[in-house]
Amino acid sequence: MTLRIGCIADDFTGGTDVAAAFRRAGLRTALVFGAPDDTTGLPADCDAAVVALKSRSTPAGEAVADSLSAQRWLWAKGAAQVYFKYCSTFDSTPQGNIGPVADALMDAAGATVTLHCPASPPNGRTVYQGHLFVHDQLLSDSPLRHHPLNPMTDSALVRLLSAQTRHPVGLVGWATVRRGVEAVREAITAHQQAGVRHVVADALTDEDLAVLGAATLELPVVAGAAGLAEGLGHAYPASGPAAAEPVPSQGRAAVLAGSCSARTLEQIAQFYAAGLPSLHLDVLAAASGRDVTGEALAWYAEQDPELPVLIYASASPEELAAVQAQLGVAEAAAQVEDLLGTLASHLVERGVRRLLVAGGETSGAVTTALGIRAVLVGEEADPGVPWTYATTESGDLALMLKSGNFGAPDLFTRTLTETE
Repeated sequence: MTLRIGCIADDFTGGTDVAAAFRRAGLRTALVFGAPDDTTGLPADCDAAVVALKSRSTPAGEAVADSLSAQRWLWAKGAAQVYFKYCSTFDSTPQGNIGPVADALMDAAGATVTLHCPASPPNGRTVYQGHLFVHDQLLSDSPLRHHPLNPMTDSALVRLLSAQTRHPVGLVGWATVRRGVEAVREAITAHQQAGVRHVVADALTDEDLAVLGAATLELPVVAGAAGLAEGLGHAYPASGPAAAEPVPSQGRAAVLAGSCSARTLEQIAQFYAAGLPSLHLDVLAAASGRDVTGEALAWYAEQDPELPVLIYASASPEELAAVQAQLGVAEAAAQVEDLLGTLASHLVERGVRRLLVAGGETSGAVTTALGIRAVLVGEEADPGVPWTYATTESGDLALMLKSGNFGAPDLFTRTLTETE
């Protein structure tokens, strides 16, 4: 079977999210962690391949180089179309990385126009009149504006993207989207003829995203969140969804959380309220040289092996600001990633076979530490949060990589305590 579409995601949980979207659309999907090379293979008969990079918050030049390398690899695997997946909250700064990466991918493909839409209606993200909403609030008024690396204080997507590219940015409004596929195609063509390179599209429902997907099937590069990817996936003929892999029933279960999002904090609170073993990591102590990892592993060894455990560095906005004030933003993030990546390796060595990871940067650190390069995407526990399956040196592993803002409040307890 020929690879139908390739995708480049700008963080690891974003890669998981978009891989789940392609799978929902009926495409057998593989997820590759980090920039692939000539030795990186794919599972047989894949319709879609997602390359998950750690490029959301890296310097723009580095993000561009990694994305172009991934694009070339996907082309070599047969992908005629490349989807650039970024967060449904459009996490970025005036310096990038959404604009620079999109421009570079388009230049390499010889594309003169692309469409952007970060809408994800099941997760409450919609776009109307070019403004990004979280449920009934503008992004800039919502709790999601407090991203630790890319605070989102503006909701106007045309303005946000215009600051990141030298090319004109236009809008396809909801009234046009509601008129259907041909109306959207005509609007994109009109923008293209007027010299507009980046077209932002409104979308309020999954039906709107299906229209946008069908309208962009012939574009070499398309960009957005997982919702538009699913709409695009439905426009491709497919062989049907892959069979679901069972969650392993043997071995211990654990959660590692680094995300400081409001939803992850809710999930942590519910896990703790359920009376399940929870341990908060002291990032400042780790930075001062204390063996926080050793302390955490000693605590883990004392817990009931029949119960899932939670080890987290997540913190409230006030607590996070205090840590960042002492260590700096970059060093604080590096400490968390190092702690949780190291702990993941030790936990899997000690028999953990179901591992749930909360946070994009944390997920990158964990998969890197475990040496996992590719996984097959399985069933979702919640929208955008699937189980994936990999083999490590210590054995088979069911791995759930959760974007900080995703999943129901009971995700941790439900997925790790339910029985088959």
